[in-house]
Amino acid sequence: MNRIKKGDTVEVIAGDDLGARGEVLRLLLGENRVVISGVNMVIKHQSSQQAGRAQVQGGRVQMEAPVHLSNVMVVCPDCSQASRVSFGEVDGRKVRICRKCGEAID
Repeated sequence: MNRIKKGDTVEVIAGDDLGARGEVLRLLLGENRVVISGVNMVIKHQSSQQAGRAQVQGGRVQMEAPVHLSNVMVVCPDCSQASRVSFGEVDGRKVRICRKCGEAID
């Protein structure tokens, strides 16, 4: 079970976007990275191409770049604080638990 899942709200704890919060869009587990909405924005230059009959306009496109997993912490939905995650059992299933308030995150 992963400490961070798609759809979680996370806070950046290191780097240029220190303190920024956002929702997890994608997990790149092979690279130990995560893509967060509105965080670590980069500009990608695209050329115009023909896609069938419709023309796709080129230009500069802003997109989110991946952030390393060690630079983010899960935000607990109950106490609204960035917290470490532990694991425990609730009703016979394994859940993630906030280390600050002790409530289940899942």
